[in-house]
Amino acid sequence: MSSARLLPGGPVAERVLSEVAASVVELRAAGVTPALATVLVGDDDASAGYIRIKQRQAAELGFVSPHVHLPASASQADLHAVLADFNADKTVHGVLVQYPIPGHLDYDRALAELDPDKDVDGMHPVNMGRLALGLPGPLPCTPAGIEALLAFHGVPVAGREVVILGRGATLGRPLAMLLAQKRPTANAAVTVVHTGVADWPRYTLRAEILVAAAGVPGIVRPEHVRPGAVVVGGGVRYEGRRLLPDVDESCAEVAGAITPRVGGVGPTTVAMLFRNAVEAARRQSGLG
Repeated sequence: MSSARLLPGGPVAERVLSEVAASVVELRAAGVTPALATVLVGDDDASAGYIRIKQRQAAELGFVSPHVHLPASASQADLHAVLADFNADKTVHGVLVQYPIPGHLDYDRALAELDPDKDVDGMHPVNMGRLALGLPGPLPCTPAGIEALLAFHGVPVAGREVVILGRGATLGRPLAMLLAQKRPTANAAVTVVHTGVADWPRYTLRAEILVAAAGVPGIVRPEHVRPGAVVVGGGVRYEGRRLLPDVDESCAEVAGAITPRVGGVGPTTVAMLFRNAVEAARRQSGLG
């Protein structure tokens, strides 16, 4: 029987998106229409679906959302040309390249071509550098969403031991930097461990807050969790459309609080993307 308190991401996302919508109203009143451009390469159904969701959300919030769909046969130069056009377009404030892209293309090379101030994913090398140095800039969406989720649900982070299982560039590493920063909703003692460490459970068992970010389905089980700990499932894989989380659902029997299998970190990630987009529009318009 589960005794853990659930930490859903939906209410967190609703609050963030309501703040974004208010900012959009302010921008439009000042004569600025925020624009989030999207780029899709190829015909992957799931990727096309994610683009539709983001475009629908953009419209609901009051953004315009110019879109370019390149064929699967597009070259690296074709993709770079699209990004160069969006970089030069002063009416476009944010750009999202839907990942993954076809295997013959280099996503990191394309990302490096993007104006870092229009990078709504917060993954441009310049923005990762800003994060490392504690400088203002767009934050990686999933790490920022996790910080917001913990704060929303009143989970104290400052001074506590956070262990992140996973060292990936999109989640584990940037989250470690974010939660170690001196801020009321961060300021933690952060340890990053990974599957290359044979005795990784030794670290997760001492965590007051455990974030699973390995991308290995079911890797975190009850015997890896300190009783009463807060458990955040950040890493997932998909098998077709089926979501396979890092955290086994039975961990709820041991944890004090836990994100749900569906509707945990995911909604906050999308909300943070739009927060990055509206903040980019404010900065580029001189209103931020």
